[in-house]
Amino acid sequence: MATLQKIRSKGPLLVIVIGLALFAFIAGDAWKIFQPHQTKDVGEIDGETLSAQDYQKLVEEYTEVVKFSSGMTSLNDEQTTQIKDEVWRSYVNNKLIENEAKKLGLTVSKAEIQAMIDEGSNPILQQTPFKNQKTGQFDKDMLKKFLVDYSKMDKSKMPAQYAEYYESMFKFWTFVEKNLAQSRLAEKYQNLISRSLISNPVEAKAAFEARVNTADYLVAAVPYTSIQDASIKVSDSELKDLYNKKKEQFKQYVESRNIKYIDVQVLPSKTDKAAIEKEVKDYTTQLASVAGDYTTFIRTTESQVPFADLFYSKTAFPTDIAARVDSSAIGQIYGPYYNQADNTFNSFKVLAKQSAADSIQFRQIQIAAATPEKTKALADSVYNAIKSGSDFATIAKKYNGTPEAQWITSQAYEGASLTADNVKLFSTLFNLGVNETANVALPQANIIMQVVDKKAVKDKYKVAVIKKTVNFSKETYNKVYNDFSQFIAANPTLEKINANAEAKGYKLLERNDLYSAEHTIGGIKGTRDAMKWVFEASKGDVSQMYECGESDHLLVVAVTGIVEEGYRPLDVVKDQLKAEIIRDKKAEKIMADIKAKNLTSFEQCKTIPNVVTDSVKHVSFAAPAYVSAVRSSEPVLSAYASIAQLNKLSGPVKGNAAVFVFQPFNKERLKEVYNEKDEEQKVKNMAARTVSRFVNDLYIKANVKDKRYLFF
Repeated sequence: MATLQKIRSKGPLLVIVIGLALFAFIAGDAWKIFQPHQTKDVGEIDGETLSAQDYQKLVEEYTEVVKFSSGMTSLNDEQTTQIKDEVWRSYVNNKLIENEAKKLGLTVSKAEIQAMIDEGSNPILQQTPFKNQKTGQFDKDMLKKFLVDYSKMDKSKMPAQYAEYYESMFKFWTFVEKNLAQSRLAEKYQNLISRSLISNPVEAKAAFEARVNTADYLVAAVPYTSIQDASIKVSDSELKDLYNKKKEQFKQYVESRNIKYIDVQVLPSKTDKAAIEKEVKDYTTQLASVAGDYTTFIRTTESQVPFADLFYSKTAFPTDIAARVDSSAIGQIYGPYYNQADNTFNSFKVLAKQSAADSIQFRQIQIAAATPEKTKALADSVYNAIKSGSDFATIAKKYNGTPEAQWITSQAYEGASLTADNVKLFSTLFNLGVNETANVALPQANIIMQVVDKKAVKDKYKVAVIKKTVNFSKETYNKVYNDFSQFIAANPTLEKINANAEAKGYKLLERNDLYSAEHTIGGIKGTRDAMKWVFEASKGDVSQMYECGESDHLLVVAVTGIVEEGYRPLDVVKDQLKAEIIRDKKAEKIMADIKAKNLTSFEQCKTIPNVVTDSVKHVSFAAPAYVSAVRSSEPVLSAYASIAQLNKLSGPVKGNAAVFVFQPFNKERLKEVYNEKDEEQKVKNMAARTVSRFVNDLYIKANVKDKRYLFF
């Protein structure tokens, strides 16, 4: 049990320790989307499928790990989406490596995992709660003690939250142990590849010379932007020839869709805003006459800021409230007023203000017996013993309490959803004086708390806040809904939508290359059903109207094109190829004009039409040159660094953003001594840094299919 006490003293889990937040680690309804009878797969890797049920289990497992390690009790939509993506990415990467490792006979034994645990230096272990409080490093003895305690745990003889905590901790460790094995296997495979990369004295010497030989240039550049694109003609045959030359660059391994869509956001009308304003005015009048139960009153207003009978730091309130609190008199009403930043009407009443310690050091004992009567009797006995001078730490150990003093701040409750029991505990704790003890009765247990120290005195406020968002009414929504429905009914085809959307006040948006691994259309929440439709529809199809966002968006989608897996068609990459041909033709024209001038000095370069000049220093073959005059990185200048002759004007050369004429005015060799072994190692290290790209090659080879859009 002592191990658990140390672990529970860390971070946000403190709230759980003192029983102030009795939340369960449960997944939200968003996860409950799979039915037991479903057999569809969410993906495929090298012919091996991952079922929806198995993927769901992985997601739930990682969700519990995230909540446990962060101290959160629930996750928002963005966090759950990130978890789903991370689970899929990790599963794919691990499966790819496992398949290759199996062919090579690479394995990770239990003895290796135990050796990693004994050594304790792996970064994964450093992220666990099993840390030495003095060093902050992973402590294998704490882990061993926990595992022994868990194996002997009798849930029926310990408080529910302790048992739950142990169970969550064990699941967390199981996840860590699995990840240790996976990371070790990946490390072995990567080392096998990197060790196959070697260097030699010739390569090492060349790399050294490329780095130490530098040049300073005078640069004259004629930007491609000096010639209008419209003046350059590009034929279909030129496009086709370049496409065939670069076809492999346009290989697409996942199908994508091109769409057009109309997103209608429902906004409050002037009538809606006036109604909310009147409602807040009426509540404000009532607020002035409330005598005691502000918790109930504020709840009836449906304010965004719930009231708890506690003192809060000013920063715990919304920004607009915090900015006005100091200038508001105790007992007076401020408002109502409109806050444009969050689109709310507001009023508030400062009930009290005090200077109080924000950090409390305390220790506590939780007393729970078979019945409420026995719990009360035992708690009273313990409390009276402490009040009579008995040692708190000794009694705490006897009742599995927390003998070590711990620090807590008001951040433990500020911004949290609090029950009446939570408020009771926090209020008691923060109102106790140093060395004072309290016996707090709760339905499930008694908590005996003793304050050891206090610090960080600051101003605290007790404020009743009415904050209501200006939302649209049902009538407003129905009007927007009906108008848009009529438009869709009258324009059921893409051609008609294209022709009539603007005239009806709707903006037709376009998105090319939408992939099924994405989660939204146009960044709008709740568009999963629309995404699923897009990837099941045919070119030219128009969807039904979807209600999405946070019940404030209406959406219709049309599929304008399907880019299938394989080589992207010429018409899809046409603009990209055309831009390259135009650039090359501009370069040819500019270079021909410069050559015709027979320039012999850099001063003459300044007479070139549309020229810009600059100087670039310390250019080497190993370091790309950046020319600020054209705002572009220009590797062509780096390529000439080791061979260009001092003070000799170059001919025109084609760069990324311009045609250049340059003249080296200084060449320098860095003062480095060549060390063959060191240089060979640098070359090997450089090559090794590219090894991580092997996963992409394995991904392509394994023909990975991501069909999660069918479920999420």
